[in-house]
Amino acid sequence: MIIRARTVVSFRCPPIDDGAVVVEGSKIAAVGDFHDLKRDYGGVALDLGEQVLLPGLINAHCHLDYTMMRGRIPPPRSFADWIRAINAEKANFAAEDYVRSIKDGFAEAARFGTTTIANLTAFPDLASAIEEPVRTWWFGELIDVRDPDSAEKMAVAAAASLKSKKLWGLAPHAPFTASPRLYKRCQEIAREENAILTTHLAESAEEMQMSAHRTGPLAGFLDSLGVDLFEANGITPVQHMLQMCPLSDRWILAHLNSVHVGDIKALAELETKPHVAHCPRSHTYFGHEPFELELFRDSNFNICLGTDSLASNPDLSLLAEMRELIRKHPSVPPSEALEMVTVNGAQALGQAGLLGCLAEGAWGDMIALPVSGSDLFEGILEFEGAVPWIMRSGQITEDVGANYRT
Repeated sequence: MIIRARTVVSFRCPPIDDGAVVVEGSKIAAVGDFHDLKRDYGGVALDLGEQVLLPGLINAHCHLDYTMMRGRIPPPRSFADWIRAINAEKANFAAEDYVRSIKDGFAEAARFGTTTIANLTAFPDLASAIEEPVRTWWFGELIDVRDPDSAEKMAVAAAASLKSKKLWGLAPHAPFTASPRLYKRCQEIAREENAILTTHLAESAEEMQMSAHRTGPLAGFLDSLGVDLFEANGITPVQHMLQMCPLSDRWILAHLNSVHVGDIKALAELETKPHVAHCPRSHTYFGHEPFELELFRDSNFNICLGTDSLASNPDLSLLAEMRELIRKHPSVPPSEALEMVTVNGAQALGQAGLLGCLAEGAWGDMIALPVSGSDLFEGILEFEGAVPWIMRSGQITEDVGANYRT
């Protein structure tokens, strides 16, 4: 099939006006000028008219478990208060509620043009009951703060539950909720299975305060649980993590909202740098200190975007995340913001050249948007609402209100 559009944004070459993509089976066979490809390949041509064709969007950090919590938790006074509110809500839900929540989240993410998602779940055993509509990396989110002796059993059980999904990884939650033993065991399993790892790190100023002095709301919350997993040591959360666990490009570090310049330098000096997943609207919801985007960019980190969860976000739109990113960091060109949810996300998942781009040999994951205005990339980011045309693995999954010519 040849798919023609007003403009094709491939991220492998400059945008192609009157461009096209040839899809054979589930993969892309060629990208280029429509008339050249029509001459060389022939066959059926699907004309998307004046729409712009681009890669499907990649959500690098999401918690679909919490889709059912949309609007339930107002912005809290502290991050620790938000954790308490989450725990109170979770006490009311059964396994079937989480399955429904995850399914609803998948459906919403897909409507907004997400074709790949990194989903963290606290219930890895529920994954087998869910048929996901988008390409999904399932990460088992693991917390052993109440029982560090369970680290081995917990990590092994999560891996066993998720292996049937093929695309999976492990997510020791954070240095203040996951023991060094748990991080070590997750690293061992990831090396053995060639899996990806992710964790929450330096998410809030409260974590910084706790790490340095064992004071503040988050430290108080942990003390109220009667646990002593996280010892104050006068260093930052990033420094603590680097002492506890060797990091590499196998890791996606979520948030990094509360960091010092020295933290970024230390991460940049690693043999291979971990990837950074930033969640702009969740960052705004919590009122975190400014995200050090420019410092991460200057140090050549691979920066991706995620939506986090609907316990701190109104919806699962990555286009809205890009708009919020540029609102807070106006020096970022719209084209670079779009790279953060395409090629950068693919790189973080070990799929460079296969996802997040339109290129020969890549998966046939793409979306089409009606775009107006003189600036192509600004027009893409201005689009709001459900994406009208979506293809995943060479199959059209959404074809809303279209009048395409063949």
